[in-house]
Amino acid sequence: MDLDVMIGRLRANAEVLAALAAGVGERQARWKPAPDKWSILEVVSHLADEEVEDFRTRVDLTLHRPGTPWPPIDPQGWVSARAYNEGELARSLDGFLSARRDSLAWLDELESPDWSRAYDHPKAGRISAGDLLTSWVAHDHIHIRQLNRLHREYLVAELSEHSPDYAGAW
Repeated sequence: MDLDVMIGRLRANAEVLAALAAGVGERQARWKPAPDKWSILEVVSHLADEEVEDFRTRVDLTLHRPGTPWPPIDPQGWVSARAYNEGELARSLDGFLSARRDSLAWLDELESPDWSRAYDHPKAGRISAGDLLTSWVAHDHIHIRQLNRLHREYLVAELSEHSPDYAGAW
């Protein structure tokens, strides 16, 4: 695994995620395309919590304290339990970006990590530290795609009475 490439991707993804949240007003931040879908604010709040409570923590435990049980997480439940959609987008984004900077600094300081070290997850099976780091980067891309979709859906539903079809297939 090329750690420098992975760190570079996490750094660049943070910039993309910040850009996708830039200029979003309060109404759009809380808007959902359907009651069971997430808003931009909920996505950004999720990213902030996942940065600290999931990926960084679990990579650290897997690399440095293998066998130590991972703390439980509930990303779907946190949306309502932590009232994500009642927060402030700027605060959630700042929290994510601050946590990401801490994560990048932590990753930069790793000395010869053994990416094959693994944790035996009771539901997901054996997960290596390398799997976790790769999933961390992939998780960013999932939410970059989600934020792009939310921007397009908001445009169509709330901002224009005109069709976006000329832009091409979604």
